Amino acid sequence: MSKRNSQDAKRAARERLRVEREQQAKKDKRRRQLGVAGAVVAILAIAGGIGYAVTQMGSDWDKASDGELVVPEHASGENGTTVLIGDESAEKTLHVYEDMRCPACAAFEQSAGATLKEHVADGKYQVSYTMATFIDDVASGEGSKNALSALGAALDVSEDAFMEYKYALYSAENHPQESLDEFAKDDYLLDVAQEVDALKDNADFERNVEEGTFDRWALEMSEKFDDNKDGVTGTPSFVMDGEKLEVPNMPAPSPEQFTQAVEAALEK
Repeated sequence: MSKRNSQDAKRAARERLRVEREQQAKKDKRRRQLGVAGAVVAILAIAGGIGYAVTQMGSDWDKASDGELVVPEHASGENGTTVLIGDESAEKTLHVYEDMRCPACAAFEQSAGATLKEHVADGKYQVSYTMATFIDDVASGEGSKNALSALGAALDVSEDAFMEYKYALYSAENHPQESLDEFAKDDYLLDVAQEVDALKDNADFERNVEEGTFDRWALEMSEKFDDNKDGVTGTPSFVMDGEKLEVPNMPAPSPEQFTQAVEAALEK
């Protein structure tokens, strides 16, 4: 073979190799595009399924937003969303923000919740509660709203019943994991209520829980949290005279740590 023929053969071989590589690159690109498209379709299908499920779960609460607003006894303010408890002669008020499904709120209540109740009983300050329901959106479900509605039923009985029932729901024995929506079940809420003397076998309370008497009120309370003027976006949060309390070792301060933080705020 002449030198020229040998060079032509090499050029032809290189050209064939170039063409083959380009063809393979195009195949690989199409394969990647198909893979991404398939993943997007799968994600959209899953999202659509989740969206449908959430829509289904939220349908009763959509109806509640248009339902009659029944304000619990012992509530006050616009739409009954002010829950103020304690000695009216107390000079200051501690504003507490919580969500019933919130694990950090449960940790606080289990460590220093009893101390807060003692402070209020001793007249150190009044306590005002604003309850959120954002975990229902974040983790999906309706337990925050349902438990808040049940708290409304407890408040309708008495302020003490509200405090004791909230404390029982947050207890280590009764508070479910955030991913579980046990508070969405009326039976679960009623079982816990048996631990509160004022609610045990209380027919009016049970009927209000089962019929969702205070569902609309729970939604109004949730909106109050969303629009709060203290700039609170998470729970638990504590505000006195417009200033957020800096409590050590949150979300589970010792009784002494919580007391020190509160006393420092009271002295200002």
